[in-house]
Amino acid sequence: MCGRFAITLPDDAMAQLFEAAPANDLPPVPNYNVCPTNRVHAVVAGESGRRLTAMRWGFVPHWYKTPSDGPLLINARADTIAEKPAFRAACRERRCLIPATGFYEWTKDDAGARLPWYIHRADGAPIAFAGVWQDWEREGDRLTTCAIVTTEATGPVTRIHHRMPVSVAPDDWGLWLGEQGKGAALLMRPPPEETYVFHRVDPAVNSNRAAGAALIAPVAV
Repeated sequence: MCGRFAITLPDDAMAQLFEAAPANDLPPVPNYNVCPTNRVHAVVAGESGRRLTAMRWGFVPHWYKTPSDGPLLINARADTIAEKPAFRAACRERRCLIPATGFYEWTKDDAGARLPWYIHRADGAPIAFAGVWQDWEREGDRLTTCAIVTTEATGPVTRIHHRMPVSVAPDDWGLWLGEQGKGAALLMRPPPEETYVFHRVDPAVNSNRAAGAALIAPVAV
């Protein structure tokens, strides 16, 4: 799964990278502790080109009466996304890219304490998570919400967790966004095993109130 991540790229750098027009209400960056229900950056395709916009992380299906009417859907499994009622329309018609610098996973020590790890690309390049999105509206309240697509972990990440976010390679961004047609194949293949590296970080990140660059700094194991 993916339950926390970091994004450190400035808005103009993200807009340039994805060749997307930025919205005026993007969430502040850098954010070293992006948590569920936070507003996140997302790239979507439109008739006039790509847009860099803000969405709530936590997909809200259209049948929810309130945003908290059911489980908080922060992830969508790649192996079931095309069949799940919550996601099947979105995976065909409403895909997005969610920029990230890295993401967190946890292991446990012998006493059951949660030990956080920061996972990022070995080459330092930004990550584009595959995402799906949904507009939700009830009685005048409207939210644009999203979920990160996950798949089975590969390579070194398997030492920490059995799931990982689906990352989309730059050459495939247009395909995932549907710019080559809504019938484009779902891109669920794992990245090369050498893509990611990781290190232990301070347990301070266990709190969703923690902030600052120190959250991704390595600590002695």
